[in-house]
Amino acid sequence: MREERIAKLKALLARESNDSFSRYALALEYAGANDLPQALSLLEDLVQRDQSYVPAYQQLGYLYQKLGRREEAVSAFRRGMEIATQQDDHHARSEMQDALDDMES
Repeated sequence: MREERIAKLKALLARESNDSFSRYALALEYAGANDLPQALSLLEDLVQRDQSYVPAYQQLGYLYQKLGRREEAVSAFRRGMEIATQQDDHHARSEMQDALDDMES
């Protein structure tokens, strides 16, 4: 099933390479399959392509945490919080703040 979703998302990206949601969803599928390098690559690429896509920063922060890359996780969360604040996305901002708070405790 996961392989089918990955194939469909790859096909969507082949048609529309700037589709942030499809890139994000594909990264989550790879993360769910424990292909963390591929998930990381997609999320890092996404925040370069679409610097306003808040969910990518959040997931990137979580992935950096999982990989033990604390400074990069903090940076991703902080940048995501800035953008979430600009977009009045209080929910995402709060979740990233909670992640940062957990890292510091």
